[in-house]
Amino acid sequence: MQSCRVITVSDRCAAGLAQDVSGSVLVSALVEAGYEVTRSVVPDGKNSVRQALLEALDSGARLVVTTGGTGVGPRDRTPEGTREVLDRQLPGVAELIRADGAQRSSHAALTRGIAGVVDAVDGVGGAFVVNLPGSPRAAGEGIAVVLPLVDHILDQLAGGDH
Repeated sequence: MQSCRVITVSDRCAAGLAQDVSGSVLVSALVEAGYEVTRSVVPDGKNSVRQALLEALDSGARLVVTTGGTGVGPRDRTPEGTREVLDRQLPGVAELIRADGAQRSSHAALTRGIAGVVDAVDGVGGAFVVNLPGSPRAAGEGIAVVLPLVDHILDQLAGGDH
């Protein structure tokens, strides 16, 4: 069973002023798909996201999914924090998530989420990281796009054949 971390990025959820609905949607989808899931909630901002990602990777998570902080608000800095952790971006994954979402809402074009990988070190570890929007509906739709790709990405990171 692969280890996965869901990170909700939200000032209001981190302060206890709002319920983390998007994180719950993602946890349910990932558990149903067979992942062992842990979760955390952090405030918006590049540094809090970077730190949460590093902690998730240090704990052994092979799939890290963030929700929130991908829009154009002044504190929406999830992609910036994520970019500092990734070894390589997978722009096609983010494009696929946006294209899928745009079939239902033009607001999908406003998400700045990115996706990418953190390379294995000496054949150990390696992880796939993806930013999803903070809307519960968009997060659920996004994870449905991502899940069919995860096994292949993780296999490739471990040196698997194409």
